[in-house]
Amino acid sequence: MTLTRTRRGVVVACSAAVVVMLAAVIGLAMINRPGDEPAVAETPWESAGPAVLAAPPDGAFRHPGVLIGADELARIKERVDAGTEPWASAFAQMAGTRYGKADWQPRPRAVVECGPYSDPDLGCTEEAEDGVAAYTQALLWNLTGDRAHAQAAIRIIDAWAAVLESHTNVNGPLQSAWSAVPMVRAAELIRYSYDGWDPAPAEAMFRDVYLPEVIGGATWTNGNWELIMMEAATGIAVFLDDRASFDRAVARFRERVKAYIYLTSDGPLPVAPPGETDVPEGRLIGYWQGQETFVDGLTQETCRDFGHTGWGLSAASHVAETARLQGLDLWSEIQPRMVAALELHMPYALGEKAPSWLCDGEPDTESYAPLPEAARHHLVDRLGLDLPGTTAYVRKYRPAEAAYFFAWETVTHGG
Repeated sequence: MTLTRTRRGVVVACSAAVVVMLAAVIGLAMINRPGDEPAVAETPWESAGPAVLAAPPDGAFRHPGVLIGADELARIKERVDAGTEPWASAFAQMAGTRYGKADWQPRPRAVVECGPYSDPDLGCTEEAEDGVAAYTQALLWNLTGDRAHAQAAIRIIDAWAAVLESHTNVNGPLQSAWSAVPMVRAAELIRYSYDGWDPAPAEAMFRDVYLPEVIGGATWTNGNWELIMMEAATGIAVFLDDRASFDRAVARFRERVKAYIYLTSDGPLPVAPPGETDVPEGRLIGYWQGQETFVDGLTQETCRDFGHTGWGLSAASHVAETARLQGLDLWSEIQPRMVAALELHMPYALGEKAPSWLCDGEPDTESYAPLPEAARHHLVDRLGLDLPGTTAYVRKYRPAEAAYFFAWETVTHGG
């Protein structure tokens, strides 16, 4: 399932399985980016936290530890309560959406079937929306202390845990990943902040349904698929305290990032997808959308469109953030590729004319999403790197919207 948008959040085209989902998904990402509005004065995040955290002892996991940790939550709440920008406006945006309403009612089903071009769409839209709603409610509970939001998140998670059995059809693995990512973030936040919830049914759902559908990856699909699947797998592994699955997902992630973002040190051609060797040059170039000129930061989906490219880079940043909370510095491993990719794409996403060698001079630059808040936060706020294109893009189009596996990152990773 794939969807492209203009930079104002308007759906303009579908290139994989989402046609039937359009009306509902427009509601999922219902906040237009304020690109032409006056800039809001922002306060730097003076205490962004260390770039590398110590690993918990004896192979344990740090909780909450899926994308957002306790220290981050405390800093976010402090800034929201103080009315500090950009967090205050982003929080108001999040709370004001339909996903912020504590009366949200889940729509679970046993089998979610997602075919090509959403034909059929049997539960796909509902599951994706419910995942975003659960995560929104969990954030609101942690930032407001209103128990109604915690109870709403629990209601959504428990409803799906009671009935979900599988995801089927062509887009089943991606649908599983899309939905598991925000759902497990919600479960992790609730489990370690709210008394009185029995997480056992959720554990069974993540262990028996979602994890088997994402942990194996998807070799020859477009790279954003597998990066989102590895984001789901690492989050689930943390929630389940499953070290073996975490290590397996990280190993796959490391290989996929190398095969997704090109560096000249890779050689004249990109790295083949994980597990593949001796791939013919023609097949590899075809997999890279026919692009024959390779430069630092080019991605496997750049010449497909910037929307899917943004998804891949976003998922990679989320995996690195979760790993950071667990004392594993994946950021330093992917930093050269991530910096090169962001700074290559951002000028064109901001309107600069692409050169003729890049996607025949006509890349689809209008669809870049989501805002690269998590990557910018780590690379600029924590490490002090200069990413002018990335910073300009984020500031122009804040606050971040919500859809599928990403949501409200100006709230959680603004700076």
